[in-house]
Amino acid sequence: MVKSIEILAVGGAHIDRRGQVSGAYVPAASNPGTMREDVGGGVFNALRSTVRRGVSGSLMSMRGGDAGADTISRAIAEAGIADLSAVFLDRTTPSYTALIDREGELIVGFADMALYDLAFPKQMRRSKVREAIAAADAILCDANLPSSALERLVSLAAGKPVYAIAISPAKVVRLIPVLGALALVFMNRREAVALAGVNANAAERDVVDGLRCSGLASGVVTAGSAPVLGFDETGAFSIQPPAPRKVADVTGAGDALAGATVAALLRGLPLRQALREGVAAATLAIESADAIPDFTAASFAEALALVPDAQEVA
Repeated sequence: MVKSIEILAVGGAHIDRRGQVSGAYVPAASNPGTMREDVGGGVFNALRSTVRRGVSGSLMSMRGGDAGADTISRAIAEAGIADLSAVFLDRTTPSYTALIDREGELIVGFADMALYDLAFPKQMRRSKVREAIAAADAILCDANLPSSALERLVSLAAGKPVYAIAISPAKVVRLIPVLGALALVFMNRREAVALAGVNANAAERDVVDGLRCSGLASGVVTAGSAPVLGFDETGAFSIQPPAPRKVADVTGAGDALAGATVAALLRGLPLRQALREGVAAATLAIESADAIPDFTAASFAEALALVPDAQEVA
């Protein structure tokens, strides 16, 4: 029997609240709408897509001793993921609250994640972490970890591929000390600009050059409905996402892209082909009200067939 590929995810798994405005958004006023609560987090969302694409996954995160922690624990189990998280009974479970407009676009996000900053650096020194990393074939992390924890994680990985999710323009700078050791970083356009140190209107090639100068060898940059930019040692390329059949919620699309891309890379596909699978997963996420869509092999193949081949960036 062939041993399945094992990935260890380290980072955010928290309560994810999404409020959607019913009509036109009016700043500084009461806006009618709906609020839903789910379990999210960059690395957990991505890991769920990775697992749905056939990879075995374990998750190491931090949570408190409240009702939110129980909800997260159940979600991890339901996803078929091994839970290696630490629980701090006297702390509040981290949460993220997003306000989105009626078209599904983000208006503002609010992150209450002090526990990550407090606990991850200490937890990364436990023997349980070393054992989990030793048992994994690859590592997936996000910038919810402080830089000191990321440096420790990369050191313990000892050459195993480490994939990272940028999370936000404010947090992506946490990756700077380890950029040279990362196999791939997933980011949106604003995060890439912050990391590359270029103008917000910079051309694709300038963004890639800036990211390479920062020490990053391989990366993926999303920009909503615009082409997804990728680069590695073979060059830079872009993939135009297909128009979604409907837009339910854009939340989690980037995480779904990261998870499916990583799963394809671990199966041995080159980045140009792997990223097509990531774009297919992102499209399914946009069409679903859930952050991580519940796709079948058939529905994924259907979505993948709509994704065009990569085009070289001049």
